[in-house]
Amino acid sequence: MINTDDFIKRLEAIFEFYGLSASTFADKIGVQRSSLSHLLSGRNKPSLDFILKVDEVFEEVDLYWLLNGTGTFPKSEKKITEAIKEVEKNSNDVLRENLKINDNFSQDLFSEVSEASTSTPIEKITNELITEKKISETIIESDIDYIVIFFKNGKFKKYTP
Repeated sequence: MINTDDFIKRLEAIFEFYGLSASTFADKIGVQRSSLSHLLSGRNKPSLDFILKVDEVFEEVDLYWLLNGTGTFPKSEKKITEAIKEVEKNSNDVLRENLKINDNFSQDLFSEVSEASTSTPIEKITNELITEKKISETIIESDIDYIVIFFKNGKFKKYTP
């Protein structure tokens, strides 16, 4: 029998490894978001269909590791490197697209971020968003509906102007 608490921790490790939120993960494997939410809260146990979908979509997830914690995640060191590169590329592409307010501002923002090397690209940009006054001068408050910051522990904070 599967220990649900440990299974949830392994799912969260998959989320973190790929940089996915729970809702993105649910969409990617083709299950209802509410089903995943019920599973993560401990209300429901994982179905065989759910486990097989995770195994099918994420080929580097070892089925035995997912079920009972034995084995390795990811299956090979090469997969780790490829996945890290893919996550970094995707996050950088998405962030660049979402943060383009105007050409001058986005170029200044990303040139400053690339010079700093002590944190991840997401942390660098988040710090820039929080500390720079340029943003509040450039963005008209009525253009922003809300800003959401997601934390590694699955929680988030929503800011409304």
